[in-house]
Amino acid sequence: MERKDGAASFRRWAIRSCAVILLLYPLLMLPEFASHIKAHFTGSIEDAMITGQWHIVIINIVLFTSFLIPLTFRKKVSWMEFGLVTAFFVSLFVEMYGVPLTIMFASRIFHASPETVVDTVLSVELLGVAFSFTVPMIYGSVLMAGGTMIVVAGWVTLYRRIEEEGLVTTGIYSISRHPQYLGFILVIFGWMIGWTTPLTVVFGSILIIVYIRTCLKEEREMGKNNDHGSYRMRTPFLI
Repeated sequence: MERKDGAASFRRWAIRSCAVILLLYPLLMLPEFASHIKAHFTGSIEDAMITGQWHIVIINIVLFTSFLIPLTFRKKVSWMEFGLVTAFFVSLFVEMYGVPLTIMFASRIFHASPETVVDTVLSVELLGVAFSFTVPMIYGSVLMAGGTMIVVAGWVTLYRRIEEEGLVTTGIYSISRHPQYLGFILVIFGWMIGWTTPLTVVFGSILIIVYIRTCLKEEREMGKNNDHGSYRMRTPFLI
């Protein structure tokens, strides 16, 4: 038993160490991140925007809102939460690939230069559209990919074990009490870093707060469960 607990503690320590390194990475690339944020907030990236690609908008909305499916395995479903997430992704992808309203608005306010001030380090063509990535966009994509894998792992664990275990505490749930919410937060934070506009910063911050409050609410609802009490003692809240 002690050996098993020691292995779990080491695994959590390793994951937390990797998370800290990942979150501190922007400090090492501060000039790139600073110019990226400035370009989006002042609208000087407007000429480099992808616009009018509505098939890309629809594909991304369908793909990312499908992340809501795992939440239906919860005891209670918050439709306000569903609505917020859906609204976030709809507005985000319309802004990214349809009509960049906040970028255009910012460019009018700050009288930004029509030339972008960020350097792209990677270009990929997909579905007839050329996508260019800056360092912060790649970093945000890594966060989103990691968050997606966590969401999928949580979904698979629940689907396989919720009927036989009741309170699921194994698999990825032995590392985090709310892995799916952790995954969603990473996805949203990744978008906020990779696509730093007033829209994503405000909307994304609201969603992160909503997810954390939902986690706390679920903790209170499970407070009378003795198994959950011991589970809380040995497993971190998020990470």
